[in-house]
Amino acid sequence: MTLNGANGMHLDYAGERKPLGMVVAGSLSDGVKIRLDDGVSIEDIKVGTFVSIQGQRSRFLGVLTEIELASTDENIVAAPPDMSNPLMAQVMSGTMAYSTITVEPMLIIGVDTLNAPQPAKTIPPHFSRASVASEEDIRMVFGSEDAEHFYIGNPMDMEVRLCLNIDELVKRSNGVFGKSGTGKTFLTRLLLIGILQHGIAGNLIFDMHGEYGWRGSSEHAGAVKGLKQLFSSRVAVFTLDPESARRRGLSPDYEVSIGYDDIEPEDVEILKDTWGLSDIAADTAHSLRRKLGKSWLRQFLAYPGGEEFSELAREMNVQHSTLSALRNRLIRLQRLQFMTEGKGSNSVNDILACLTRGMHVVLEFGRYGSDIGAYLLVANLLTRRIHNRYVSMSEQASGDDAQKPRPLVITIEEAHKFLSPAIARNTIFGNIAREMRKYNVTLLVVDQRPSGIDDEIMSQLGTKIACLLDNEKDTDAVLSGVSGSRKLRTVMSRLESNRQALAFGHALPMPVVIQTREYGSPESYKELGFVEAAELKAQVERETDILFGPSGC
Repeated sequence: MTLNGANGMHLDYAGERKPLGMVVAGSLSDGVKIRLDDGVSIEDIKVGTFVSIQGQRSRFLGVLTEIELASTDENIVAAPPDMSNPLMAQVMSGTMAYSTITVEPMLIIGVDTLNAPQPAKTIPPHFSRASVASEEDIRMVFGSEDAEHFYIGNPMDMEVRLCLNIDELVKRSNGVFGKSGTGKTFLTRLLLIGILQHGIAGNLIFDMHGEYGWRGSSEHAGAVKGLKQLFSSRVAVFTLDPESARRRGLSPDYEVSIGYDDIEPEDVEILKDTWGLSDIAADTAHSLRRKLGKSWLRQFLAYPGGEEFSELAREMNVQHSTLSALRNRLIRLQRLQFMTEGKGSNSVNDILACLTRGMHVVLEFGRYGSDIGAYLLVANLLTRRIHNRYVSMSEQASGDDAQKPRPLVITIEEAHKFLSPAIARNTIFGNIAREMRKYNVTLLVVDQRPSGIDDEIMSQLGTKIACLLDNEKDTDAVLSGVSGSRKLRTVMSRLESNRQALAFGHALPMPVVIQTREYGSPESYKELGFVEAAELKAQVERETDILFGPSGC
């Protein structure tokens, strides 16, 4: 098998690796410097490329992090020679002027490694030969598609399938980041499909913009199939906006309504920044709950104005303006048509029933997806109750892993709204991120502003997949606490603007730049196990004929 290498030449994966050059300097902290061979064009070298280095006893696999022009004579920089003469250019190039690359050794691989690839704790010696990594190297390190590994994309400039470990992925909370239009929703959809296909966890997806249920969107392929189309019997779609679903010709499995009596002060607290509430006003909701009981919200919204309202403020020892501001914000809930008097639909039980049966749940917000307040309210309210059930079920299992609930991955978009430093410690999402799957619940956070997420939460994310970010603070937040972050920053800054990402963390043995796998074509759907209805019918008829003979007339 052959494919194009980093310098545009063919690599023969029957054994040959395309040479790049030799090690001439370096250190463990700064990486090793490799002088390129004369026949290798620096214009074909890209940061993020996998490089294999053969040492005396071990083979190293690393990532190319820097490209440099160098010379043996400083006068070349001060007074460049006349290069109009082709012979002069040929003489100077490769002797007095040459090119180098810097490679960060990540792993030790090959026959000298007894077990799996090991972290590189040393570096190859002087004059070790470096080459573009082969397909064999990639498979040895990242594995092949099987019960544990899911094909997520391809390494840069290579056709080999690169996999991540799905089992390891769901053991911790994870994050997908990138500015708008870079393909983070595309990547999230693939991760959810991987979890679904491998059957190792349930998915609860708060689908803010209608991208994961029946259909999604792609800048290149237009409309693409969502989880419900691909895996109809294994996915249940809930909706807060049945009218929106009907306009799109869809029939959701469940309709969700929220009762005023379902809302707790904790649900109001998460709306503090979005609604512009002061800390005192948010705390006042707790006081109202204690004073008025479970139906505190209904009573408060129906409370008479004038002197009676002023008397309530005095009784609660809060300023009239503070209480009035809280009421003015809470009145906004009356505009949400999914809000009902008393208790709403039994959505928590319905969702848990689906998850218990091994199904995956997508909650579509319809028109309310553009209302960040509605999104925060519903996601927080349902997650808090579902998490409480998981805590109860896990504790009842009393250490018997077989009795513990099936692992659950909760996907939230606009994650910085739930996990900002001001509120992360007091929200259910912050608790889940810190618990490290203690109760078999983890998060998949999707965001274009990772700098808005609490630093402690970011450090708890096991695997991060980062598309292009154009804000330095966001880049720093994603790479915070990562070994070699300074060099990975260079790699990350050179990502393409769409469907290319830097992936690293618990589910991957080393950082890697990936080109996301194709999704949206008939061939890509078939790879995922999807069969069109007509094709499925024909397949059933063929199998029936084989078993019972043709029906004939």
